[in-house]
Amino acid sequence: MSAVLSPPFLFHFSVPLRYRAKIWSDKPLAFGEEYRLQSFGHLEGRRQFADIRAAWNERGIAFSINVTGKRQAAWCRESRAVESDGVQIWLDTRATNNVHRATKFCHRYVFLPTGGGHSLREPAADQLLINRARENAKPIRPGELRIRSQMKADGYFLECCVPATALTGYDPSEYDRVGFYYAVMDRELGWQNFSVGTQFPFDEDPSTWGVCELVRD
Repeated sequence: MSAVLSPPFLFHFSVPLRYRAKIWSDKPLAFGEEYRLQSFGHLEGRRQFADIRAAWNERGIAFSINVTGKRQAAWCRESRAVESDGVQIWLDTRATNNVHRATKFCHRYVFLPTGGGHSLREPAADQLLINRARENAKPIRPGELRIRSQMKADGYFLECCVPATALTGYDPSEYDRVGFYYAVMDRELGWQNFSVGTQFPFDEDPSTWGVCELVRD
């Protein structure tokens, strides 16, 4: 018998997002186990193929994504970012999870491990508009998002950083919670979602997102 309701839809999830003094540098940073973000898509039996870790400080929020289990090369095109293998991240600096239309504090970003540059071999990052938003977040400057990647035989490792300048209303001293959702998209492996799956309009509805608590150890 199939479930009448999606199990993740029955809960409002909150996870700790831990502070780190340095979230970006010229060389890769190791994010330990304590920075792992729990995913709740497994409650629907969805495959978990990506290890997602994150950290914050006053200068922004950084993520690392390690995708494994692939047998095919990632398909990525900067010009077709939404259709590409990669990760999308939604952030709401006011964590207003009781609204169904995005505000200016809601952000949507896409990060691709490859598919950028003239050779289509460079990683790519961009800001995306949120459908039906009451007001859009301020546009980012070219190159403002940080990204690097390493392609592997069975997947890829991606590091990315959203600086505070790209987050409208980001003020950890005043607001210690951010609305949060992610989706790792892969043509071969499927989707790995933070919580509810593609049967819900998470791409435009902040009420379907979870919360990250900004924890300072």
